[in-house]
Amino acid sequence: MLEELEALNDEARAELVEVADSEALRTWELAYIGRNGQVTGMLRRVGDLPPAQRPAFGQRANEVKNALQAAYGEREQAIKAAELAERLAAGALDVSLPGRPVLTGGLHPTTRMLRRFYEIWADMGFQVYRSRDVEDDMHNFELLNFPPHHPARDMQDTFFTTEKDVILRTHTSPGQIRAMREYYPEPIRVILPGMCYRHEQITARSEVQFNQVEGLAVGRNIRMTDLKGTIAEFARRMYGSDRQVRFRASYFPFTEPSMEVDVSCILCDGAGCRVCKYTGWLEIAGSGMVHPNVLRNGGYDPAVYTGFAFGMGPERMIMQKHGIEDIRYFWGNDLRFLQQF
Repeated sequence: MLEELEALNDEARAELVEVADSEALRTWELAYIGRNGQVTGMLRRVGDLPPAQRPAFGQRANEVKNALQAAYGEREQAIKAAELAERLAAGALDVSLPGRPVLTGGLHPTTRMLRRFYEIWADMGFQVYRSRDVEDDMHNFELLNFPPHHPARDMQDTFFTTEKDVILRTHTSPGQIRAMREYYPEPIRVILPGMCYRHEQITARSEVQFNQVEGLAVGRNIRMTDLKGTIAEFARRMYGSDRQVRFRASYFPFTEPSMEVDVSCILCDGAGCRVCKYTGWLEIAGSGMVHPNVLRNGGYDPAVYTGFAFGMGPERMIMQKHGIEDIRYFWGNDLRFLQQF
């Protein structure tokens, strides 16, 4: 039986040398040194030998099994190293090839326009002031010279809530009162960007939500000429130094006097086209001198302080600049439209 053990040892070693992969190595282990392997089986047959031969055979069988286990461990490490090298070689990257482009998102056209607003007005000494979207009737109307039942309220198409006097702001002008009450008695130069909400019929020219950028300057000896010069400088920076600017008298309850601001059409250069409705002019803002009542409601004495205010629509400017005829594109999330910017 000892001769049989030695023959089995030689056979196992010879086969182990030929094993080339992990699957074959596992098969070899099960055949020789596993729980039901041949060498393990020889150890279980020690009781079949005469008592005098058992110690020597048992000792030799354990030596053979331990040696085969050690050889198995060495072969296992060598096979794993070879297989790892093979996988690395098969999956190697050619670092000299150009990389695949990573698709990234882009900024919404309104966001791009708002950032341009911030850049221009910051250069002109204005800082951004954030105001709330949900307002009360007092700040949205009454403190801005819209007393109850004032006919100008009908123009706002207000979204009301279930709470009394709590509404979605119809313009960013309520931020004027909040800014004045916060900064008083210091001079003010701020812009107030934000979303506005009006219960209007959705068409190619109107939406229930839109962005607006309000501007406010309050101080001593601010005049209409300051307003006109500031707006004209903004128009030149936004549309180009060759743009012509004109001012038209208008009416807003919170400014007096009030005016609309136009620039010569950037698409037809004032010759007349469909975008400017063949007038040669594009409206870009409403503006005026802050009404004394509004100054007073903000905490400033209108006998000492004056100020001007203006309001602009980023979406309208984008539509004018690029000849876009439907405002609904801005909220439709159509990538064919958005990726053009």
